[in-house]
Amino acid sequence: MSGAALAVVVVVVFFLALCLLQRYGDLRKQQRMVLFGTLLSWYLCFLIVFILPLDVSTTIYKQCVHDNSNHPTPVTRARVSNEAEASSSFYPSVSVPKVCEKPWSYIPDGVLPVFWRVVYWTSQFLTWLLLPFMQSYARSGAFSRVGKIKTALIENAIYYGTYLLIFISLVIYVAAHPQWKFTWMELQTIGITAANTWGLFLLVLLLGYGLVEIPRSYWLSSSHGYLLAKTYFKAAKMATEKAAAEENLADVMEEVAAVHESVKYNHPLRKCVDTILTKCPTEYQEEMGRNLETSCEERNILPSKRGLVTLHKKVITAVQRHGQTQVQWSILLDQAFHLEDVAKSQSSPIRHFAHGFPSAQHHGWISRFIYTPTVEWYWECVFRQGFYKLLAVLLGLLSAAVVWSECTFFSTHPVLSLFAVFIQMAEKQYNYICIEMACFISILFLCVCVYSTVFQIRVFNYYHLVPHHQTDAYSLQFSGMLFCRLTPPLCLNFLGLIHMDSAISHQDRIQTSYTSIMGSMRLLSFISDGFYIYYPMLVLLLCFATFYNLGSRCLNLLGFHQYITDDDLTSDLVDEGKELIRRERRKRQKVEDGGNRSWAWRERYGVQGTRAGYTELKDNQNSPLTDIKKSVVKFTRRDRETEEQQTGLLQDNSSDESSPNRSRTTGGRYLSLSASRTDFFDDV
Repeated sequence: MSGAALAVVVVVVFFLALCLLQRYGDLRKQQRMVLFGTLLSWYLCFLIVFILPLDVSTTIYKQCVHDNSNHPTPVTRARVSNEAEASSSFYPSVSVPKVCEKPWSYIPDGVLPVFWRVVYWTSQFLTWLLLPFMQSYARSGAFSRVGKIKTALIENAIYYGTYLLIFISLVIYVAAHPQWKFTWMELQTIGITAANTWGLFLLVLLLGYGLVEIPRSYWLSSSHGYLLAKTYFKAAKMATEKAAAEENLADVMEEVAAVHESVKYNHPLRKCVDTILTKCPTEYQEEMGRNLETSCEERNILPSKRGLVTLHKKVITAVQRHGQTQVQWSILLDQAFHLEDVAKSQSSPIRHFAHGFPSAQHHGWISRFIYTPTVEWYWECVFRQGFYKLLAVLLGLLSAAVVWSECTFFSTHPVLSLFAVFIQMAEKQYNYICIEMACFISILFLCVCVYSTVFQIRVFNYYHLVPHHQTDAYSLQFSGMLFCRLTPPLCLNFLGLIHMDSAISHQDRIQTSYTSIMGSMRLLSFISDGFYIYYPMLVLLLCFATFYNLGSRCLNLLGFHQYITDDDLTSDLVDEGKELIRRERRKRQKVEDGGNRSWAWRERYGVQGTRAGYTELKDNQNSPLTDIKKSVVKFTRRDRETEEQQTGLLQDNSSDESSPNRSRTTGGRYLSLSASRTDFFDDV
């Protein structure tokens, strides 16, 4: 298995990152550079999470070999001197060391250091340079590549300047110290320390919120009443945001329409206007085209090139925000409808889950054979509540272990960190699988606590990972940048919790390959002995603040409405959201009923295809529908005229575009459709 485990994990993690990108992003429509940058950043971060447990188990094996090689003589002499009496007596005082068992995932020497250098420095290049530049480049309103690059550099000048200032300050500190020599390795260590310090600063803030909120959210989610009330609250807020986004988009489209009418096709800036039009929604493009054909007004006010650049950026932002609100609103409606269906199923005596809109459900083999309506009823109405409470208790215990370990991991004698105690117990038994699973689950839990906080806090609602290929490019890039920025310090913090970071634990142990590429943090003693040890204790205060909802109450006072059960404004928003959901349910029910009627019509009269309009009956004059029409409609003209009128009724309306007013007979019956009503079921 030498190196095979590493190769398997590398391949599996790549397909995992690709599947997640396919779920959240759109591989067909989004730009290739955005997809490549996001995929690479996710892939590298997942590699760190999956490979670090293998690095820990390999380091434990090397430590065992190192300890046995330093003390071989006394044990060997004892075994030789007592070899003759071994069959007749037993000597409990002689401790024979166990043979160091090689882990199944052992990675040969020299592989992991190179691997970690490539992964770490590539992820740092992505998060600090490439992805921020790509974000500014994608949102730039310039019309040329050079202009976009220039805008991206200007926007990131302050961003890069802040980190450069921190880096220069650390360089001056090291260069002024008389005991240190300024070398290339020390320069790398300063850069890594600066990045990890920034990441740890943000990491503890996010971790203090997630460690409390995630277990509490699962505990509260066991109550369908709480979930439904909170969904109503979110619906009221999202409706306001959706209306604001639509109004903003309409205002921007008015500016675009004005520019579209004022800049003629022979003007030098017409190419820029056409570029802006391609970023507008299709319905607005068609409306502008119709208005331009009917408008004869001359507008002499021409925009400047800089004004078009500003307008282009406003269009990109408005369209992006409008698309986000539409997708979030659709997902929120589905959640609200599902929760209302659960409430109805709980009060129903029939143990069969009934969906309010069956056509919106997925009818795959899983729903037909495994997750049947009966199984769904038992899950949603019986087992889900107990399972969520049990999961909340387990996550709460894990959160308590993290908080305790963050406050006590600096103590090595005695060992107070619970993660270090568990790893050391498994190390004595050489249970490498248990070590790797414990490390993986712990790192994964920390990652979930940190990353979910960013996408759940109201201030960061602009960035939203939406499944079903609905995540925009800016959110994808932000997620990749955030993962690359927080994953390395998070894993380094975890190694400190299990006492495998000698810069913090000050133990004479073999370091993992991951910590070896970080350099000696003792170069900056005020960070390794001060900030890295005492700053994580702040997570305890943040957990107390989150438990008592201090942050939510402060945001509520500042105007960012949060869901607080004992607040009057929250109750008003819940009632408003309930009425909005009821209104949307009526609209969707009308569409559902119309679809059912059209399906029944096609099934009854044997009409093939998805469009059951009059055009589908043109070639079948003897169909039952035609016979019914002939028997019901009575005409006052001759039989020849009657046949012509019936033929005109069943033909396409393309021949009636020139004379739409000639479609009404003396009897008052309409025999043809207008240009906007080509098919019978288009209104449905």
